Amino acid sequence: MAAITVAELLVGVELATGRRRTRRQDYVDALLQLVSVETYDVEVARAHASLLAWARRQGRPRGAHDLIIAATAAARSREVVTTDAGAFSDLPGVGFRSP
Repeated sequence: MAAITVAELLVGVELATGRRRTRRQDYVDALLQLVSVETYDVEVARAHASLLAWARRQGRPRGAHDLIIAATAAARSREVVTTDAGAFSDLPGVGFRSP
């Protein structure tokens, strides 16, 4: 999982209150025990730059987090698992699938 995805999940924890917050935190904690977190390093930065330039040339801007997630997957030869296929379907070198 891309490190930025961890941040997105933790925002959900931070915004929740009461039992919902506890459930979300427990979910994130359990997920982090099962799934490795990929850092944003030079290899990912190169993939990110390439995807960002491609998106700009195409006139199809993307959210910064989506491009970092896509770049992480591309740099690590992994797929993006998403329910938002439209955000990733046309990015070159990025595989994706729905859960």
